Amino acid sequence: MDSDTKLRGPAVWALVITGVASFMAALDNLVVTTALPAIRADLGGRLEDLEWTVNAYTLTFAVLLMFGAALGDRFGRRRLFIAGLAVFTGASAAAALSPGIDALIAARAVQGVGAAIMMPLTLTLLTAAVPAARRGMALGIYGAVTGLAVASGPLIGGSLTEHISWQWIFWLNVPIGLALIPLARLRLAESTAPNSRLDVPGTLLISGGLFGIVYGLVNANSEGWTSTPVLAGLIVGAALIGGFVHHGFNNANPMLPMRLFRNRGFLGINAASLLMFLGMFGSIFLLAQFLQGVAGYSPTEAGLRMLPWTGMPMIVAPISGILSDRIGGRPVVAAGLALQALGLGWFAMILSADVSYAAQLPALIISGIGMGMYFAPASNVLMSTVAPADQGKASGTNNALREVGGALGVAVLASVFSAQGGYESPQAFTDGTIPALWIGAGAVAVSAALALLLPRKAKPARVLAAAEVPDRIPAAM
Repeated sequence: MDSDTKLRGPAVWALVITGVASFMAALDNLVVTTALPAIRADLGGRLEDLEWTVNAYTLTFAVLLMFGAALGDRFGRRRLFIAGLAVFTGASAAAALSPGIDALIAARAVQGVGAAIMMPLTLTLLTAAVPAARRGMALGIYGAVTGLAVASGPLIGGSLTEHISWQWIFWLNVPIGLALIPLARLRLAESTAPNSRLDVPGTLLISGGLFGIVYGLVNANSEGWTSTPVLAGLIVGAALIGGFVHHGFNNANPMLPMRLFRNRGFLGINAASLLMFLGMFGSIFLLAQFLQGVAGYSPTEAGLRMLPWTGMPMIVAPISGILSDRIGGRPVVAAGLALQALGLGWFAMILSADVSYAAQLPALIISGIGMGMYFAPASNVLMSTVAPADQGKASGTNNALREVGGALGVAVLASVFSAQGGYESPQAFTDGTIPALWIGAGAVAVSAALALLLPRKAKPARVLAAAEVPDRIPAAM
């Protein structure tokens, strides 16, 4: 192996630090799922409150991700990464100390703020530190860690809840965060984007728009789809997102240049990512509860029985990253998403109030393989579609759309679940879960079809020269 293609000291440290940080941030998306019954018993709360313990984190994560990436581009990616890590760690301690459900939801929202600053910068810092020839392997390992965190959230949450207490799903982050802060300061190189500016109007438009839409979807179950708050959230949110798109086309330095979406690869991988997370997150939210509330397993037993889903990304993602370097990311991503859709569809077909674990096992394995095949090539495809100066914006955009997909998944699938079933009995829970899983499988199947439209070889989006920017366009703030 040529010495220029080896992962040397700085690259290894970057992989370790960004991998562990992304693990914590991704883990906290779904770590509460198997702890929800214990949280409800300890702090109280309705179904909507339980949804918000997941979505308060996901929502703030989603709406502030692009602003976090822009802050890093402007003021230094390492500096902002450390700041986000500190906020995330402090909020984790606050969540563990929460005296009631409202305090927990508030702490989860602040956790999302920290993760929104930290998470998009992990991929940018890692990409900058790793030689291009070995980037597929490094992103494969990074993808395995991220995929493992997403899938193992129910296992870790269940084990800590059963054997210690639910508070420890948050205490776990504190010593890790405190250890990563000095390591990041000493081992990561500082970098900024050339001529980066903060786009305050764009940030306000996209944050308000995403908040309105997700708020409307989450509250539709309790307040009704035609209620004033829900309709206002959806309509105003859509209008603000429309304003954000217009702003991206007509501003000289927007936080998300709409020209990037003219690249078929950038458009395709982002659309596929949103739908993938919609189907996956919503399904895991319900299946983790199904294993306890219907199948009768303890939190730890439920988490252990999801291990075939949990373990596969760790095995498959590094291999898929190397494979994508050789044959391209499109076939690997498309195959992974197709398998994920097949696994969710299998669940929907065999699910019943008395279904055996043996009947569920093939669906768990197929879903795990599909998830592992998606993560690493998707990251590689994304970063190869943009110029280096746009990588922070691209990373923030992709992570934001993934989180939006997750929030939509929990909201939409929970809405289907509530309309068709409920928590009243095992049969009612099953009746609500089956149609929700079909919706999730359909979303991921569409995602797989979109992945087939990705170009064989990704080409970075063209960066406009200064002379090409019309004089009539005002500068960003």
